Amino acid sequence: MSAATVDTPTPDARISPRGHVRHTSALVRRNLLWIRQDPESMFDALLMPVVFTLLFVYVFGGSIGQALGGGQDGYVQYVIPGMIAMMSMTLSQGVGTGFSQDFNSGVMDRFRSLPIGRGSVLFAKIAVEMLRMLFATTVLMIVAVLVGFDIDHWGGLFAAVGLSAVFASSIMWVFLTLGVILKNAQSVQAMGFMVLFPLQFGSSIFAPTQSMPGWLQAFTDYNPLSTLADAARGLMVGGPVAHDLWITLGWSVAITAVMAPVAIHKFRTKT
Repeated sequence: MSAATVDTPTPDARISPRGHVRHTSALVRRNLLWIRQDPESMFDALLMPVVFTLLFVYVFGGSIGQALGGGQDGYVQYVIPGMIAMMSMTLSQGVGTGFSQDFNSGVMDRFRSLPIGRGSVLFAKIAVEMLRMLFATTVLMIVAVLVGFDIDHWGGLFAAVGLSAVFASSIMWVFLTLGVILKNAQSVQAMGFMVLFPLQFGSSIFAPTQSMPGWLQAFTDYNPLSTLADAARGLMVGGPVAHDLWITLGWSVAITAVMAPVAIHKFRTKT
């Protein structure tokens, strides 16, 4: 039988599940070592929670808090759960820009020449970005306590962070796909901004939606960031949870089911 007629299996087909786990762990370690060598890559995760919290609490907190009936202190209780939802979306963009940079630097070409699972490369990127998100959430909660947020339900806080992590992992597949198909990190960042900006500000993250125009309220009703923010708010400060929780989980499952196969396929076939 000639070599041309041999059906050579793909690398993923030859690798056992234990091998995938081992490869993913090694790549996670590689990505963490890269962050250690380039600590400036953590500046967004460190500064963004601080800047956004102080900005919205002290610039908008008084006026929006009066509308809520609780003043600035009431607004702190309202906006902090929404900020956790915002962090999950905003920091997810970093996985796409980093992926694009790895392609342009030739790192991904070397990975694809090695006998490692293609999915392991993507899962490792997501795992490290999740750690960055948890770091940013920790910074956010420290600042939140300093500006007056009351943590009355620790279990609810951890549940809200977990829900945000689930949603963030689904959005990361979208940005991984953009990191593969777009030519450079700047394009990924620009596209991410066009997606993030309307989703974040057309939601209940920063202000209640009741005073918004009817057409915008219709958009916020289907905006997953609204359901995530409302679910986090209910878990952390009390209120209805079940409906928003299930809607957010539904969005997360649907986005992952659609975008994960697309991202892996695009990564395998990218030339």
